[in-house]
Amino acid sequence: MIKKLVLSALVLTSSLFASNEVNVYSHRHYDTDKKLFKIFEEKTGIKVNVVNAKASALIKRIESEGAKSPADVLITVDAGRLYQAKQKDILQAVNSDYLNENIPANLRDIDNKWYALTKRSRVALYKIGSGIESKLTTYEDLAKPEFKGQIMVRSSNNIYNQSLMAAMIAHHGEEYSLNWAKGVVANMAKAPKGNDRYQVKAVANGIGQIAIANTYYIGKMVDNKDASQREAVKKVKVLFPKFENGGTHINVSGAGVAKYSPNKDNAIKFIEFMASKEAQKLFAEGNYEYPVLEGVKASKLVSSWGTFEDDNISINTLGQNNKAAVKIFDKAGWK
Repeated sequence: MIKKLVLSALVLTSSLFASNEVNVYSHRHYDTDKKLFKIFEEKTGIKVNVVNAKASALIKRIESEGAKSPADVLITVDAGRLYQAKQKDILQAVNSDYLNENIPANLRDIDNKWYALTKRSRVALYKIGSGIESKLTTYEDLAKPEFKGQIMVRSSNNIYNQSLMAAMIAHHGEEYSLNWAKGVVANMAKAPKGNDRYQVKAVANGIGQIAIANTYYIGKMVDNKDASQREAVKKVKVLFPKFENGGTHINVSGAGVAKYSPNKDNAIKFIEFMASKEAQKLFAEGNYEYPVLEGVKASKLVSSWGTFEDDNISINTLGQNNKAAVKIFDKAGWK
């Protein structure tokens, strides 16, 4: 009897402790997120424990931890990675009226295993005075011979490029996409190297005239302690290409509840908060991302770059086409 009471007490204690925390495995590393975690703690009394690492490492960790995993929430960037997490069977379906009513269907998993929290667009930045803006209107244009030696873009192992290619496949099929990739490779100013900011700085410094980058990086360069980044971004302008049969390519950062979450209710509350108007406004103002919640505006800086129409394909498609995208890059010689 005593043993049973002790065991019951331990279970109760564990339950009470668990009810006051949520364990977040996050690939994101922004000050904005830290502020949001603190606000969530103050509003709910739920302690946010964070594990930061690259997406691949977090996915592998949750998978290896199995049923004993303490993870409640996985946050990562890019639909391709969210799709990978789902395929690894480390996420569970969520039943949330708030999320289903407020996150557009094309920005969440078809089985409700993850939800977008922010949007970002993959755009072209051109050197001011180059005249590129009168020649480049679509992503398909990037493969035209007239842009030979002018494109700066990162490597094919980058998930952002893989998702752009996945979208190209969705619009045109694999054969067209392979020829497009070969055209872009032929137009590169130099072999792929560095991150998105590197591409922008290269164009600003006269290496090529077109840089491919995600929009939020541009905001980060404008608001940066590094003078070289601030000066570089002054020499370029943002251009929003579109697909010939669609709109401007968008991707997301998103979150899902871990399959064996010990604090499922808290995990759902956490994701709902991250999709709240308050959080969405902070994402927009503090991290230069586009909100997913209707009625929340982009920051003044981001809005100053212009407007665009989101591409019409589902974000789910980007993950589904990822393997095909990687194979095409290899065939095209995109290093």
